[in-house]
Amino acid sequence: MKIIHKVAVLGAGTMGARIAAHFANAGVPSYLLDIVPAGAQGLARNQIAAAGLEAARKSKPAAFMEAPLARLVTVGNFEDDLKRLADVDWIIEAVVENLEIKRGLLRKVEAIRKPGTIVTTNTSGLPVGKIAEGFCDDFRRVWFGTHFF
Repeated sequence: MKIIHKVAVLGAGTMGARIAAHFANAGVPSYLLDIVPAGAQGLARNQIAAAGLEAARKSKPAAFMEAPLARLVTVGNFEDDLKRLADVDWIIEAVVENLEIKRGLLRKVEAIRKPGTIVTTNTSGLPVGKIAEGFCDDFRRVWFGTHFF
């Protein structure tokens, strides 16, 4: 059995932000990461992830069982914060349904994550095996598809 102390959700769209909220509702802290907008500086580099978290805060029905649980979600971006993946137990990829984008991001994940860290995709239309094709054995042993909601 593997205990999940912290997760990272890659992609702060409707699905990703609500997955982070789902973990917060269970008391599990998460990183919610997304791309950096072109030309963004400072805190604006996290604006896509921050907007995803804000949308989850305002959603109806509520994504958070109690509003203060949103504090368990830390926003960031793929350029500055991907190194944080070395501190998590589960990485959930929830980016746009594009095979090359997913594979490119997951190649970076493969290089950063600690061995044995669970990595899943929240894809709904791409073949799960195709996404991780050619990745290292340890990555493929802990790789599978999940679909929340």
